[in-house]
Amino acid sequence: MHNRRDFFRLGAMAAAGPGLAAAGLTLAGPDLTPAGPGPALAESHPPLGKLKITKFVLHKATLRWRDLLFLEIHTDGGLVGIGEGSLHTRVDLVEEALRWLEPHLIGQDPAGIEDHWDRMYFRLTRWRNGPVLVTALSAVDIALWDLEGKRLGAPVWRLLGAAPGTKLRPYFTHWDSVVRAKSPEGFGEAAAAAKAKGWTGVKFGAVGGASEYQRIAQTVAKLAAIRKAVGEDFDVGLELGERLTTRSAIRFADAVEPYHPMFIEEATLRENPEAMTEVAAKSRVPLATGEGLQTRFEFRRLLDAKGASIVQPDVLHCGGITELRRIARFAEVYGVEVAPHQCYGPIAHVASLNAVAGCRNFLIHEWEAEDDDRFQEACGGAYPVQQGGVIALADQPGLGLSMDFAAFCRRFPYKTAPRSMPDLKKSAPGATR
Repeated sequence: MHNRRDFFRLGAMAAAGPGLAAAGLTLAGPDLTPAGPGPALAESHPPLGKLKITKFVLHKATLRWRDLLFLEIHTDGGLVGIGEGSLHTRVDLVEEALRWLEPHLIGQDPAGIEDHWDRMYFRLTRWRNGPVLVTALSAVDIALWDLEGKRLGAPVWRLLGAAPGTKLRPYFTHWDSVVRAKSPEGFGEAAAAAKAKGWTGVKFGAVGGASEYQRIAQTVAKLAAIRKAVGEDFDVGLELGERLTTRSAIRFADAVEPYHPMFIEEATLRENPEAMTEVAAKSRVPLATGEGLQTRFEFRRLLDAKGASIVQPDVLHCGGITELRRIARFAEVYGVEVAPHQCYGPIAHVASLNAVAGCRNFLIHEWEAEDDDRFQEACGGAYPVQQGGVIALADQPGLGLSMDFAAFCRRFPYKTAPRSMPDLKKSAPGATR
């Protein structure tokens, strides 16, 4: 005899019956109590045992002008997650930061990535900001996502909710490094060649010239030649590397606007979003920035100031996959698009793709295409490349990559000698050579 409570419970269980059967469960007895998992479910979904982190293994290399740092997080179950902590001219410091984090992760289950992020950023120390510490955190975060995907047998992008079959549009960054003829006509010919290979956008540095006038004149001449060669249906980003003042940035934007650049990148110092606000208000060319900002807290200041209509978080420097997604979602609230910065190693490129694959405000992804062949070789052909103007996501668990770190580091040994970045004063407004 059933009471009123049993009546409603029986109704709910009966309604669920077909779904339970499809999942391999059976209903037994007059009260429709689940009898337990059927054979099919038990065989196809074995219990997921707990894992413990046992050690970090680090690898350093120097490829062309970039220092690269790779991280392996090993577990007692044999699974290894891979991450990246590259930070040009600062990888030795990131390495030390990772060694500081290592004992706080050893013995921990790699699951619970949000909690690991919060613990590393908020709870281990109150001194948590800066590119070195956040890059180390990012490397760990990426490796933990790779581990979680491998443990569950699913790609990271699927765990993050992206749709199967998602393809993302990239642009060829540092493209001017492959332009052999540096004349405007040479840029036009190279743009036509890039378009023929499927690229729908490129970016080049607009920082040459012995004076402000020459910088503008040279850039305008190159843009005019590109437009003549490939038309309007081809995006061009302009990298300024924080070299301009508010005044000169506004003048530069006015000069290039007739050629419809996709964006002007880092026109002024990233530490001063209020200056970007004035440039953005007076420029018809979209402003992009963000590669040097860490976490959503720094991006909030930029977004509140309306200093950019395109943000460019770097998965290695903003806080990993976890934080890049937060920043992208945060930017969406402001009507701002996301075009992730990326010019480092293969793990960083793929981690960034996975992070933004499901983001509604995704615009385009930076891609260091000059290294595609090197990265494909290092990853046994698994590294994705542009085809037909887009890059497809892998269906393999985790990041879908494996890498021969030893061979890569032998081929591109780490250069320990001190090296400096370009002297910004030489290309500052009004500077002469």
